[in-house]
Amino acid sequence: MQNIFKRRERKYLITKEQGAALQRLITRYAEIDRQGEYLIQDLYYDTDNWDIICKAIEKPLFREKLRLRFYGQYNCECPVFLEIKRKFKGTVYKRRIAFPLSNLKNCGVMDIVSAFDSQIAREICYFLQVNQVSEKIHIAYKRTAFIGVEDKGLRITFDRNIVFHLCSFNNNYFFYEHNPDNYNGCQILNDNQVLMEIKTEGAIPLWLTRALGENNIFPVSFSKFGVSYVNHISEWQEVKEVRNAA
Repeated sequence: MQNIFKRRERKYLITKEQGAALQRLITRYAEIDRQGEYLIQDLYYDTDNWDIICKAIEKPLFREKLRLRFYGQYNCECPVFLEIKRKFKGTVYKRRIAFPLSNLKNCGVMDIVSAFDSQIAREICYFLQVNQVSEKIHIAYKRTAFIGVEDKGLRITFDRNIVFHLCSFNNNYFFYEHNPDNYNGCQILNDNQVLMEIKTEGAIPLWLTRALGENNIFPVSFSKFGVSYVNHISEWQEVKEVRNAA
C-alpha cells in the first residue's frame, strides 16, 4: 500500500451536470476505482487557536496539516491512516502511516505513532510535539475516483455531499457507521455542486485540458477544512468570544 505521494493537485467546483458529462468522457481514457463510489472520513488536527488552518488560508509557499483518514463504513479492524500533508510551490507531498482503527480506543495518536520505527512516524511525532494540536473537525463525503488507463499517475476524483462538524471529545474517535447522505452536519457545498480534483505527476493530458475548456471549467483554490473554517467556524468563534466577553 502506497504511503508516500508527490503530485500536482488542481481543484474545480462544478455542477452535477458538468460532472456527469465529464465522467462520460473520462471513461474513454480512465477506469473507475474498483470500489465505485465510496465514503471518506477525515479528522483534522489543529491548535486551540486554529493556527494551522489560519496559516494555510494565507497561502504561504510552504504549509502543512495533519489528519486521520478512514475509508468506507465503520469497522474497528480496518486500517486508519494518519497523514501529514504538505504543500510547497503548488506541489503536494503526502506521507502516512496505517494502523487498525481499534488501536485508538485506548491510546492517543502520539502513543501509537511513537511505536513506529520509520522516518514518516518521526516527522508526525515532531509535528505533534511542536504544534500542540488535537482533533478539531470531522469531515465526511462520498467520492468517485478514476485512474488513467495508460497514465497511471493520473487520478480524477468527484466529491459530493461534503459535511462537517466540530470535534468536542477527548480520545473518543468515531466515524460514521452508516451512510452519511442524511447526516445533519454542516454542508460545505450547495446541492448542485461537486468538487472535482485532478491529480497528476506532471501536466494535465491534452484531452482533459480540451474537455475542461469546452465545458467552461476553471481551477479554483479550495480546501474542505479551509472553507469550513472561513464560512462557519470563524463566525462561531467570534460569537463565542463576544458572549464570553459580555
